Amino acid sequence: MSGGIDSSVAAFLLKEQGFDCTGVMMHLFSSETPSDACGSKDAEKIAEQIGIPFEICDYSSEFERHVIDYFIQTYIKGGTPNPCVECNRTMKFGKLYEVALRYGCEKIATGHYANITRDTNGRYLLSAASDDSKDQTYVLWSLSQDQLSRTIFPLGGLRKSEIREIALEQGFCNANRRDSQDICFIPDGDYVSFIETHTNIPFPCGNFVDRNGRILGKHQGLIRYTVGQRKGLGIAFGKPTYVCGKDAVTNTVILGDNEDLFQKELTAHSVNLIATEQIDHPIHVQAKIRYSAKAASAIVEQTDTDTLRVRFDEPQRAICKGQSLVMYDGNLVIGGGIID
Repeated sequence: MSGGIDSSVAAFLLKEQGFDCTGVMMHLFSSETPSDACGSKDAEKIAEQIGIPFEICDYSSEFERHVIDYFIQTYIKGGTPNPCVECNRTMKFGKLYEVALRYGCEKIATGHYANITRDTNGRYLLSAASDDSKDQTYVLWSLSQDQLSRTIFPLGGLRKSEIREIALEQGFCNANRRDSQDICFIPDGDYVSFIETHTNIPFPCGNFVDRNGRILGKHQGLIRYTVGQRKGLGIAFGKPTYVCGKDAVTNTVILGDNEDLFQKELTAHSVNLIATEQIDHPIHVQAKIRYSAKAASAIVEQTDTDTLRVRFDEPQRAICKGQSLVMYDGNLVIGGGIID
């Protein structure tokens, strides 16, 4: 229970269905005490209202190691991380189950918008939520069969409007709260300042170069730029100019035109397959290269146990190293990987 409307309604629905529930908030930020954690008072109040026990569990050191360090290192290496994917894999569906076992619970449940089913062979499947606008399967692709087997998503078949209506009917204190769009540990969105403060490492200036390596000017530190960026380059070229790539080894930022951002192929690593054990031959999929992207038609082949090669029917704009490549067959999640 995060203190937000989704996990609050998820807990209420489970209690209504007759489940014996315990509400747990994971304290993840060492900068605040557990009792002051964002949403803790709301979560505790709603748990009491529902009639279930509530506890805050301190996992701030694990969050630092698994999520924040990953986030920072990906930027340092020239990538663009997705911390929600890593947090789900290691914390919400990893460490949280340790709490469940301590309480004697068989399952964990969250307020994510997704659905879990089981096929005739006993394999657990992940599919999109009924509310397309809230579907969160993109950040859940890394869940293993073991994690899916012990997870419940009570909100998968509901729309956000229905969730809010339930919260209002129950008089939940968070019923009218807007959804957060920020990285939870960087609420002001200033990830550059967060990384600089957290690491106390100077990120040196380097060269802007074109795709042929010709020096165009000076950048202010590699972590300040991401592929597809146009504004904030600090240099004028007399035409729209975009970040087309970054090279952490040479500390260079590659600039180009909008058309230079389009690619038809990518490779991915850290592969996790959900709908199948392995991909034996090239298959046609719908694939997403970022959370907000529209799924696009592509051919994918598994080149090794841990790697994929993907070729899109149409070029995709601003494919970012470090983001997730997630594959779908209709609403069914085939699996995913981290873009190289």
